[in-house]
Amino acid sequence: MTIKLYNTLTRQKEKFQPLKAGEVKMYVCGPTVYNYIHIGNARPAIVFDTVRRYFEYQGYKVHYVLNFTDVDDKLIKAANELGEEVPAIAERFIKAYKEDVGVFGVKEAVDHPRVTENMDEIIAFIDALVEKGHAYESAGDVYFRTRSFETYGKLSQQPIDELRSGARIEVGDKKEDPLDFALWKNAKGGEISWQSPWGKGRPGWHIECSAMAKKYLGDTIDIHAGGQDLTFPHHENEIAQSEALNETTFANYWMHNGYITIDNEKMSKSLGNYVLAHDISKAHDPQVVRFFMLSVHYRNPINFNEELLNSAKNGLDRVRNAYQNLSHRMESTMNMDDHEQQWLEKAEHHKQRFIDEMNDDFNTANAISVLFDITKDANIYLQSDHTSSKVMEAFQQLLQELTSILGIGITQEEELLDEEIEALIQQRIDARKNRDFQKADEIRDDLKERNIILEDTPQGTRWKRG
Repeated sequence: MTIKLYNTLTRQKEKFQPLKAGEVKMYVCGPTVYNYIHIGNARPAIVFDTVRRYFEYQGYKVHYVLNFTDVDDKLIKAANELGEEVPAIAERFIKAYKEDVGVFGVKEAVDHPRVTENMDEIIAFIDALVEKGHAYESAGDVYFRTRSFETYGKLSQQPIDELRSGARIEVGDKKEDPLDFALWKNAKGGEISWQSPWGKGRPGWHIECSAMAKKYLGDTIDIHAGGQDLTFPHHENEIAQSEALNETTFANYWMHNGYITIDNEKMSKSLGNYVLAHDISKAHDPQVVRFFMLSVHYRNPINFNEELLNSAKNGLDRVRNAYQNLSHRMESTMNMDDHEQQWLEKAEHHKQRFIDEMNDDFNTANAISVLFDITKDANIYLQSDHTSSKVMEAFQQLLQELTSILGIGITQEEELLDEEIEALIQQRIDARKNRDFQKADEIRDDLKERNIILEDTPQGTRWKRG
């Protein structure tokens, strides 16, 4: 089965050929953990989780790595504003990130490397670039000599002289060239820092992913993925660093998801349309949000508003209702269908169509259209006077199999009664009193997965259905 994906590097769809048969090495740029993620951050988490799921469905073993940037200008600023230490803030928002994307059905990465836990590898990487002449020290900072990498600009496909300089750094007198970018930043007074051959400091933004991808996946990886906004300068700089040092291709395929707008406007705090992921998951079924995200091809922009979310809910309800109707009908079927084989072949045809769409650059939008066609045929079949449990089971299993590839659950779990919820909350209170915080967190997470939202207030713990 041939999977084709759009490679940002070549601007065309290419047949996926892994470095090693049956395995996929995949690195996805994760968040800078200084605050709660917004709905735009949730899109790549959902999109590339679906890509991972499809590879696994096709039998690949996926080594999926998603990093956390846990030291950065934004983190240092947040620490100063809140009067906290950088590691404490990072830890809090790493936990929040995992919770926020978890409710959308995003699986844990195989590895979640953090910058602060890979400082030795980052420093060694920079030191090797200096040794090779691709980087230089200047007053405690270290910069990459951009023009030393002859193919710089190949990902963004911009001539080097037309590229704007900088990303998260100022163009200053310390540089040999305005296009050079920071690998290491000299520590300012009171900042979190690490000892290095160039004095105390911390890494620049781009170097971390190059060093951690090398450590966890090797010099060359299959797929590097992230949001469209990372194409330049972040991913461009990663290529330059990695290929300058390793003298081999960094990533064979580059995948980027499109932007999210809110009511056709760019999301911005100043416009008051800044939507946090955990607020959306409280206001809407997280599975509906995921279904909505996948209803548009991942490379296309997506507009986010209440009307479109409600439309996604209606679409997912159609699929869920068909599944439930099949279950109910099977309980009373008479197994009297002379056209059983034709319907089984039709179900198999739908499955192949779904796979064909996913093989074509993970086209979840068209794959969802196939789900609607399956739902339509299932409903038509249920209106027949003569039905077969074998056909209904085939349709039901097909819906469950294909929606699971998308990370969507369609089986209706038995709803917790109010008294059961209250009993679990009391167990959580007791666990907290006994300082068994792990158990308390497990109960909270379990309830959250069942769409029960807890709010700890001075008057006690309150709950509501999400």
